[in-house]
Amino acid sequence: MARIESVCVYCGSASGGEAVFAEESRRFGRILAAEGVRLVYGGGGIGLMGEVAGAVALAGGAVTGIIPRFLMTRERAFAHKAEIVVVEDMHERKRLMFDRADAFVALPGGVGTLEELVEQLTWAQLGRHRKPVLLANIAGFWDPFVALIDHMRETGFIRTDTPVEMLTADRVEDILPRLRAAAAKVGERALHAADGAIADRM
Repeated sequence: MARIESVCVYCGSASGGEAVFAEESRRFGRILAAEGVRLVYGGGGIGLMGEVAGAVALAGGAVTGIIPRFLMTRERAFAHKAEIVVVEDMHERKRLMFDRADAFVALPGGVGTLEELVEQLTWAQLGRHRKPVLLANIAGFWDPFVALIDHMRETGFIRTDTPVEMLTADRVEDILPRLRAAAAKVGERALHAADGAIADRM
């Protein structure tokens, strides 16, 4: 059976306007540590990135941060115990984040978070990977995006033969169970079958 051993988390380098975003990001970080699941993320020490990664590290969990050299000052490299991989550009960052993750979770964030999320959904839609992709819909943050995807379906821009498949969870404690259930349906070999194909296209 396919196992979720590492999760790539996309999230904001800001904390957002509601305290619940940071609180739930920290709680999810503690859950990852308690479950022995490695966090793969963008390597920053500020915003929700810093919150989730700091919570994992402080709870004794494993953290891999992948950060482009030009963002080391802007996003402040992570200060806790972690594997920090410094790369030259955003393309290399995204490739390594994909390679090292068994699944993807989008916490609240801005345009960069949205871009990373949509890229994984697009690759999955095109059959380039079968790793689960989940929206952590904290305080309904992703409701407008879910509505937009529904609108695209209703207007014929997302066809039934090329569906956009994404999971959602309103509570962070539901994230890992839903990722594991989705991975179990895919199977170990299929979960990682397209890793090289993705890297070749970037």
